[in-house]
Amino acid sequence: MSDDLSYASLVELGLLLGAGEITSVALTEHFINRLETHGPTMNAVVTVTRERALREARQADEERAEGIDRGPLHGIPYGAKDLLATIDYPTTWGSEPFRYQQFDRDADVVTRLREAGAVLIGKLAMVELAGGLGYEQPNAALTGPGRSAWDPDRWAGGSSSGSGSAVAAGLVPFAIGTETWGSIHCPSSFNGITGLRPTPGRVSRGGAMALSWTMDKIGPMARSAADCALVLREIAGAMPGDSTTLGQPNLTHDARRGGFRIGLLKGSIAASAPGVVANSTAAIDALREIGTVEEIELPDLPWDDAASIIIMCEAASAFESFLERGDGLKLTAPEDRTGLYHALTVPAIDYLKAMRLRSYGAAEMAKVLAGFDALIAPAYPVAPPPAVGNFEAYFDKHPGVGLSAMGNLLGLPSIAVPTGLDDDGLPSSLEILTAWWSEPTAVAIAAAYQARTPWHTAIPPLFA
Repeated sequence: MSDDLSYASLVELGLLLGAGEITSVALTEHFINRLETHGPTMNAVVTVTRERALREARQADEERAEGIDRGPLHGIPYGAKDLLATIDYPTTWGSEPFRYQQFDRDADVVTRLREAGAVLIGKLAMVELAGGLGYEQPNAALTGPGRSAWDPDRWAGGSSSGSGSAVAAGLVPFAIGTETWGSIHCPSSFNGITGLRPTPGRVSRGGAMALSWTMDKIGPMARSAADCALVLREIAGAMPGDSTTLGQPNLTHDARRGGFRIGLLKGSIAASAPGVVANSTAAIDALREIGTVEEIELPDLPWDDAASIIIMCEAASAFESFLERGDGLKLTAPEDRTGLYHALTVPAIDYLKAMRLRSYGAAEMAKVLAGFDALIAPAYPVAPPPAVGNFEAYFDKHPGVGLSAMGNLLGLPSIAVPTGLDDDGLPSSLEILTAWWSEPTAVAIAAAYQARTPWHTAIPPLFA
């Protein structure tokens, strides 16, 4: 079977299935074989769900033969970050203490995809407990340090490490990741793929590990903005068991291909590493073909501090019993074993101050966003770091200026798109951030950009 399948778009795979040129079983076996062959060497997979996958694939083929069409994902394989519950396989949360954890239900997003006919072929690797205990180096996962598809000696990013590298290496057509602060965009950037972080409440978090109840988000990771949009349409929507999804506005479609008003975060490109500067500058040139780009500044507020306090306090609450039992001593990264205990002593007033700042910041950012369709900045100021060693020695060289802390704190949707490779052949990415519930606008800008650039179609040399 041609490896062209490994990098086909979701629309292309759907057309092949619909025309009967391939069966879902054959497609599923193709990707399972790739996941089993390459997933372990990339530290990208925890569990290959072969039995479930082939059962779902056979059902998809039988339904197609009966004229039943569940939509554009019907019969297409995918992978899920291993903090999403599955009824028939363990959900490890990327950590040794939960290696054998079993749930009696599927996560809502897994249920939605099953109803759409998608085929779950694997639980993908992640940083232990989604990085909430303060890891400081890549070896902070049950499966070992995630490895970038562009260079296995480089880190795949966190915390959705396996989702990023598996998509980039053509092991799955798409994956589901989660983000509290950078966990979709980081592995998307470090693997040269597209990652969409929705507005909180757009996708149900039912059955997902809770790290920060007010900042956790679930979203698609794929090769293109069009593929991400297609998946988002299937997983979005209200779920009765998740009150955060109730009352959300409908997910519409933005058909624009130009005329966008874009605000470039001042200083964000200059603060990046040279390869990121060159790629981001070229990306800005492409964006000027579809609209205007002018520099903006964010309101001068302690975005990072507020986001840190909220995540710290909510994570300590979520894992209070875990910490009291001393189970943190079983974690992989030494710094994670004691990383969250201090959060149990944070005064309530500090948490409340951060929450009040969030409300004020949202009002201020609404004024900024009123003049633009989107804001942009490099998703990360550096290329993927080495898969060994301390992050501080690498990231401190280019601390960067970005949108991530503000965007995650306020729950603004955004999409990360690849912008090219540096002189070492390592990828970089641009973040496109929009107003609340405006995911279609982010997708429209990203799709128009990708219509003018080739980077979302690039294939890592090891997997070409």
